[in-house]
Amino acid sequence: MTEYFLLVCDDVPHDVLLTDPGARVLDVAQVVRRLTGLSLWRSKVLATQVPARILDGVLQEDAEAAVAAFRDVGAQAEVRAQPEAEIVKA
Repeated sequence: MTEYFLLVCDDVPHDVLLTDPGARVLDVAQVVRRLTGLSLWRSKVLATQVPARILDGVLQEDAEAAVAAFRDVGAQAEVRAQPEAEIVKA
C-alpha cells in the first residue's frame, strides 16, 4: 500500500536576495557579515555579485528584518517565499 502525506508548515521558508548594493558597498558587506557570519572579505565579494541570495530558508520575520537592515544602509533587497511543500511519497 502506498501512502501520501502533505508537509505542512506554519511559515513557509523565505530567502533574502540582495538586488543592488547601492553606493555604500562596505556598509552592505558589514550587514552581510552580521547576518551570515562570513568574513568581511567574503561578505564584500557576495555584496558585489548581485543578485545574491544572502539568507536561505529563514522565517518571514527574520527575512523582513534583514531586508530592513539592507535598506538602512542604502541597498535594495527583497524577500522571496520558497515554493510550497509538495506531496511526499512515504
